[in-house]
Amino acid sequence: MIFMKKSPFVTHLISLIMVSLLTSSCEESNKPLVIGHRGAKGHVAENTLPSISKALEMGVDGVEIDVFLCRSGELVVFHDKTLEKLSDGEGFIEDLTLDSIRKISVLGGYKIPTLNEVLDLIQGSVFLNIELKGSGTAKPTEKLIKEYLKTGKWNAQKFIISSFNWEELEIFYQLNQNIPIAVLTGADPLDAIPIAKGLNAQAINPNFRALTQKNVEKMQKEGFKVFPYTINEPDHIEKMLAFKVDGIITDYPERVTEALFED
Repeated sequence: MIFMKKSPFVTHLISLIMVSLLTSSCEESNKPLVIGHRGAKGHVAENTLPSISKALEMGVDGVEIDVFLCRSGELVVFHDKTLEKLSDGEGFIEDLTLDSIRKISVLGGYKIPTLNEVLDLIQGSVFLNIELKGSGTAKPTEKLIKEYLKTGKWNAQKFIISSFNWEELEIFYQLNQNIPIAVLTGADPLDAIPIAKGLNAQAINPNFRALTQKNVEKMQKEGFKVFPYTINEPDHIEKMLAFKVDGIITDYPERVTEALFED
């Protein structure tokens, strides 16, 4: 076998290529996740299967939805406690059976889906952030997730369980310590650190308006990812990118993707 001595030019070229590849890899790993808020709320009625499908088409890394427990025991995907604002129905969604909910249409003529239907649609293609919106949602959500983990299309890291109701998060954590948890907060995000530590949470999901470079760095230094909500305007997106948050929850996934591409 004959070995040829590399010229200084070739050696330098190889070094440049290696540095370029390493730099590109590092930059890619530092890009925040794009998380569709209630699907792609800016384009299709929130928390509906078409909205979630739209988010998937846009190439999101994850989807955020809200769940309530209806009267007949199913988990339904809806944001408000009452139906008037987002649908042609009336009253509290928790007071209705699934059969009654099936007869209701949300804005745009879409139906209110069950959590089962959302899981069947996504099939583990992206991660799902399930916000426990209603009371008593922790136990049935954990039970349903365990059923879907058996299918092989989902794994524990494809889920994030979040809530403003930290008691529901505590219940969920007592039932299952393998599914990632995110602590939702609308106040000073640093106040969420103690409960996040107690729940061994993966992330803190703060209102983006409460964020500064300093408190983002503090949360990350404490070991938490930072997934702020709900960032839609270009200048706000750029600000979150400058803060180096770990994920951006948005009604318009394409705006975040465009900003990432431009950077």
